[in-house]
Amino acid sequence: QVHLVESGGGLVQPGESLRLSCAVSGFTPDYYAISWFRQAPGKEREGLSSISNMDGGGYYADAVKGRFTIYRDVAKKMVYLQMNSLKPEDTAVYYCATGPPSFDATDMAYWGKGTLVTVSS
Repeated sequence: QVHLVESGGGLVQPGESLRLSCAVSGFTPDYYAISWFRQAPGKEREGLSSISNMDGGGYYADAVKGRFTIYRDVAKKMVYLQMNSLKPEDTAVYYCATGPPSFDATDMAYWGKGTLVTVSS
C-alpha cells in the first residue's frame, strides 16, 4: 500500500533554510517520480519540484528555482526538499505526492497529509 509522510516543517525567519522530508512506503523513489507541492491559504495547490524516478534528476518551478533543491535516498525511501533563502510568501502547507513527473496536482495519484512551513519575522 502506498503511503507518503511529510515532515520537517516549522517556523523560520526570512532568509533561513529548512529541509522537508517525504518518507514513502509501498514503493521506492526509483519506481515512481515524487513531486512537492504547496498550498497557501486561499490559493490553489502549486507544483514546486519533481524528481525523476529514472535518473533522480530534479525539475523546478520558476518560483523556487535556485532556492530549492530536491533529492532522494532510494535505500532509505526518502525524498527531500532543501529550501534556502526562505521568504514570507513561501508560507504554506507543503505536500509530497507521487505520479508522473509533473507540476499538475491532478496528475498525482497519492498524497501525503502535508507539513506546515511558516516564514515570518
